Amino acid sequence: MDLAVRYQAKIMHFSSSVVYGPRPDGQKKTKENEIGQVDFLSPRSSYDEGKRFAETVVENYRQVHGLDSRVIRLFRVYGPRMKLNEGNLIPDFINSALENSSLVIPGDKYFSSSLCYVSDCVDACLKLMESSVIGPVNIGSDVDMNLTKICEMIIKILDSKSKISYIDSHLFISELCLPDITRAREELGWLPIVTLENGLKKTIDDLRASKGLKTVV
Repeated sequence: MDLAVRYQAKIMHFSSSVVYGPRPDGQKKTKENEIGQVDFLSPRSSYDEGKRFAETVVENYRQVHGLDSRVIRLFRVYGPRMKLNEGNLIPDFINSALENSSLVIPGDKYFSSSLCYVSDCVDACLKLMESSVIGPVNIGSDVDMNLTKICEMIIKILDSKSKISYIDSHLFISELCLPDITRAREELGWLPIVTLENGLKKTIDDLRASKGLKTVV
């Protein structure tokens, strides 16, 4: 932030949906003006509160120094070039399906999440930087997707012999709130356009290649 002030640079801060805290009952979509609630003594509080504090820093620099800053709040984003075996849902599911091993969901059969393909996210970033909108702006899919259905889709695309299993919920993989993307739609002219099936196919193709298993046609 000090460097941005020194060189009067335009800056974007990549924040996260974790600033809102756990998904509220009723699965309502969350607007940018909602304060959210985070347990600041939980085992993962340093990450969640860190994201909240970072937004505070950016906003204070904007107010005090007149910095040309933007804050974008990303909901679950996926796509090519994600690393395997790092505990991320989609690459872990794809890796397991490639190996015909169980796709393990950290929760029950009702676990759901929204997923936004990376090119849609990049498009939103460019639109936000080119606009006069300061933010924060929610960027993500507002469609709730059942993880079991997503796993079934991955297994089908790969014609895998994998099964689906469930384990206890993971501390850092939890159901997140759904974004209200009205502001992005009305002020940036942005909507996610890549379908889940197409996004998964592109991601699968890339991750298969990274494992050295891509078939040359």
